[in-house]
Amino acid sequence: MGKSKQTGNHKGDSKKHIAKTWKTKRRTKDMDEIHSDMKTEAAAKLLNQEVDVDVTGCAQHYCLHCARYFVDMRSMKEHFKTKVHKRRLKKLREEPYTQAEAERAAGMGSYIPAKTVEVKTQAVEEDMD
Repeated sequence: MGKSKQTGNHKGDSKKHIAKTWKTKRRTKDMDEIHSDMKTEAAAKLLNQEVDVDVTGCAQHYCLHCARYFVDMRSMKEHFKTKVHKRRLKKLREEPYTQAEAERAAGMGSYIPAKTVEVKTQAVEEDMD
């Protein structure tokens, strides 16, 4: 008797795509999604959400630019001072990539440089302190 030649048993199937699992575990919104959220009607809807106990901070403290929920107002204000938030604001200054820009890059028009968008940290209500 020798060693079995069978190699393909289904034992290790769950760990096959572990790299993809870790890369997408904490995936946040893309820049174009955040730009669409920054429009006035969508922003008002996100900043004034109903109480949801399944979300951090009952969905009452939301950073619009980073797409993150915070436990309380104090932690959100501290987040506004961090490098992570400031880098995100800097990335959001560039206008999102559009289909028209893709066609111009492919040679179907003349090049127009990307515009910059004025982005400021959202206003914080002081009633929670």
